[in-house]
Amino acid sequence: MDKPASPRPAIIVHCGAWAIPSEEKEDHRLGSLRAAEIGWQVLEDGGSSLDAVRAAIRSMENNRALNSGAGSVLTAAGHVELDAGLMSGTTMDAGGVAAIRNRANPIEAAHAVLESKYTLLVGAGAQTFLDKAGVPSVDPDSLIEPREQVRLMHALERDPGDGIDFGSAGVSGPADTVGAVAVDRIGRVAAGASTGGICGKPPGRMGDTPVPGAGFYADDLSGGAACTGWGEPLLRMGMARRVVDLAREHNAMDATWLAMQEFEKRFAGRGGVILIGRDGTIGYSYNTPSMATAYMDSELQMPYVGGLAAE
Repeated sequence: MDKPASPRPAIIVHCGAWAIPSEEKEDHRLGSLRAAEIGWQVLEDGGSSLDAVRAAIRSMENNRALNSGAGSVLTAAGHVELDAGLMSGTTMDAGGVAAIRNRANPIEAAHAVLESKYTLLVGAGAQTFLDKAGVPSVDPDSLIEPREQVRLMHALERDPGDGIDFGSAGVSGPADTVGAVAVDRIGRVAAGASTGGICGKPPGRMGDTPVPGAGFYADDLSGGAACTGWGEPLLRMGMARRVVDLAREHNAMDATWLAMQEFEKRFAGRGGVILIGRDGTIGYSYNTPSMATAYMDSELQMPYVGGLAAE
């Protein structure tokens, strides 16, 4: 392998890939912009890529307009169940949590798992672990947004079974994720993702988001990626690992485009992916109507925000 180019600090975030309603686009634009600004400030202050990713994702989890943390979509039983994952491309350590109900910032729960001897914890067992690890808990009802109760009602009216239409997941409704990828000034890469999943999902359903190699992946030798969209085919493809591997042979934008072509043709998947190459180059691609995306590096004066063209 050729010697890597000198890295430049960079961060890219997304707020999910789907048909974002016109009245919600400004919330998504501002959410992605603010997350990129917060993550970039960590990098500019000399912080690590892992800390920048955590800070950016916390910002999006705290934004009740997005499908992560408070304000996420509801299960068929009317609860918020959250998944998140985080990975260091330097140590190759990763942590993920799934189907947790009483944490407002699941990315911090994922970080607690990353720092343990485990990789993925789910449900009640994850919540017991997080209590012992000192990750703050909240009243699960505080995570519920009235907007999502209305969405769930409509979803269950369409399909009294579980409310999910997998043919349009990630396209017609918020079946998405938030994510971030960063590289710091010494070339350390990190990636993470956080989600409430799919509106009307059965309790306990887990998509790609908390799974390293599927929803997120980081490797200092090639780059880092975070995915969004229909979790089942993203899991089957191992999307995040695939696009990071493609970044070894292609520039960042081409790697994301090639991965999305494969995702759509082989798996009939809908969604998107963001990527930072090992040298700080940025790429993103999606096959849904919108994917709110923002990125910042040392060559820009302010974050660039895209993926929200008028429909």
